Amino acid sequence: MPAKGKHRRPKSPRFSRSIAVAGTGGAALALPLMGATGAHAATQTTAVAHHVEKAPTAAPAKKAAPATTTKTYAVRSGDYLSKIADEQNVSGGWKKIYSDNRSAIGSDPSLIHPGLKLSLGKKAASAAHAATRTSTSAGSAQAAPATETADSGAASSGYTLPVAGSAVGTGYKVAGSMWSSGYHTGVDFVVPTGTTIKSIAAGTVVSAGWGGAYGNQVVIQHADGKYSQYAHMSSLSVSAGQTVTEGQQIGLSGATGNVTGPHLHFEIRTTPDYGSDVDPVAYLRSHGVAVG
Repeated sequence: MPAKGKHRRPKSPRFSRSIAVAGTGGAALALPLMGATGAHAATQTTAVAHHVEKAPTAAPAKKAAPATTTKTYAVRSGDYLSKIADEQNVSGGWKKIYSDNRSAIGSDPSLIHPGLKLSLGKKAASAAHAATRTSTSAGSAQAAPATETADSGAASSGYTLPVAGSAVGTGYKVAGSMWSSGYHTGVDFVVPTGTTIKSIAAGTVVSAGWGGAYGNQVVIQHADGKYSQYAHMSSLSVSAGQTVTEGQQIGLSGATGNVTGPHLHFEIRTTPDYGSDVDPVAYLRSHGVAVG
């Protein structure tokens, strides 16, 4: 028995040392692996940190893109601020133009004259946005006259007054040396600047723009062959060739051309030209429109 005990004791320590060595060897082998893993993780963490730090530096490149540019625009006959804003794609619309040129335009944004120099800001980036804005404006312009026509009480006749609730000032054929024909070729409706001017009936715009002594004017041909003229307007909302409906807004009243004060000069003609005038009050009354 003692011999067997001696035989077993040597093996036990060697087995323990073998396990210890193996364990130690395993630990030795594990340490480099753990170190490598930690180093790799540190590299990834550093790379992510660098990536995160570099991300903000890319953002300023996008912010540096916009650059404000301006140009000068000379007002032409028939122009008005909203028209200029749409045609030139001005971001901010007519209000932006007026804000930037208030000192040149004055206190009334509807009073601009040919030759006036306007400073326009950077064009809108999207033409589609301008088209949408134009379509919306056109829809609003079409919707407004319907309400005004209903209020006029003359919708059933197809004709209406060019201005609502206005009295006639200077009548038709009043003699005077201030007129080249020797008499007044139309009637004057006494209205302040900025009053809505409406087409008296459906028709086609023959001309819209500067008319010399008549200032800004619109001439419309109607179904019966007669022409209506609207003069001394501060701004125009239509252009030549455009079809209009009864009561549709065609512009705003003003005091452009040869005038002594703001009013609407209104004529009915047998041709689109000066000198073919007929009594405008009698014409309107013949179509069921009451003229005060």
